[in-house]
Amino acid sequence: MKPVAFDYARPRDIAAALRLIAGTGAAVKIMAGNQSLGPMLNLRLVQPDLVVDITGIDELCRVEALADELVVGACVTHADIEDLRVPDVTGGAMAAVARGIAYRAVRNRGTIGGSLSHADPAADWHAILAAIGARVMVAGPSGERTVAVEDYMLGALEVDLRDGEMLTGVKIPRLSHNARWGYYKACRKTGEFAHAIGAFVADPGRGLCRAVIAALPGRPIVIADAAAILGRGSAGAFDGAATARIIASCGVADPLAVHVHTVVLRRAIERAGAA
Repeated sequence: MKPVAFDYARPRDIAAALRLIAGTGAAVKIMAGNQSLGPMLNLRLVQPDLVVDITGIDELCRVEALADELVVGACVTHADIEDLRVPDVTGGAMAAVARGIAYRAVRNRGTIGGSLSHADPAADWHAILAAIGARVMVAGPSGERTVAVEDYMLGALEVDLRDGEMLTGVKIPRLSHNARWGYYKACRKTGEFAHAIGAFVADPGRGLCRAVIAALPGRPIVIADAAAILGRGSAGAFDGAATARIIASCGVADPLAVHVHTVVLRRAIERAGAA
């Protein structure tokens, strides 16, 4: 199939992009890497009046390393992170996750901001960034605001963007030198979307111990104090029963799905123990 006819604009700065998407009354879609939007356009799952291509905005492609965090523009690609063109402030976590996204051709064009805003429950960035404690930067008619990654995704393919707003970047905290992380996802074959994702970050320097369970029907489950499921603090003492109860309490009714997600999280924690 082919997409419906639409207008196309490629603004050169964020202010121009916001003027295009705000207050027109038209159906507008923002395009970055086009790895998700393109197929949806061709299948006519979305039928916009206007497509705003933000890849010409230099600010969205920039990376800024600050003392306690890294600011990554929305149009930075998965391959940029995989190839370490983006400074590594996460002890290898970001690069490792980027390396496992789809295929290289997709990673060359797909962007971190596009993935977060598309909000596919089986995508990778929501899980690892929520575990790290990252925040997204949103700009709109009322100015700028930041939202915790776990709050940005409201549900499957739904994010916390108000009328006229767009995601501009991600603030990623620097992990301490003694931080540990683990990430594991279950896929039928390499490159496919995951059926279950587990992410774990323990950063004593920031007082953070988080676990995230993703690839669920809706938003990821964030266990803000994962010490409660770590038993004596080691992967070998992982409390699978407590984890299963948390997953079930979040609306996952299928016992097999609960078991799979529990096992995947345990494996992520085991990887953190070996790091």
